[in-house]
Amino acid sequence: MRKQHRLKSNDDFQKVFKNGKSFANRQLVLYYLPKQDQTYFRVGLSVSKKIGNAVVRNRVKRYLRQAFHELEIDIEQAYDFVIIARNPTKNMDYHQIKRSLTHVLSKSKLLL
Repeated sequence: MRKQHRLKSNDDFQKVFKNGKSFANRQLVLYYLPKQDQTYFRVGLSVSKKIGNAVVRNRVKRYLRQAFHELEIDIEQAYDFVIIARNPTKNMDYHQIKRSLTHVLSKSKLLL
């Protein structure tokens, strides 16, 4: 995922949390906020220390970034997304995380 497609600053995260909408399943929570002046989507990832040690957390983030990369052409553009990983993600493989992400995005009607 390109760097311009990532949310980095705390202000960006807080805007999405306060003004955006959310959907969730057992593994992931998705917050999203439409951005009219943007021609691409941006993603911020949050994986708590409750999930596991740094190796586990980085693996979950890597899987989520790769899933977004593969779904890039199917996702609505001009949105900011924040994904929060819940505890079951620590035991999931890549395909399960991608399926869970697809489920949350389709539930929120953000897949084309």
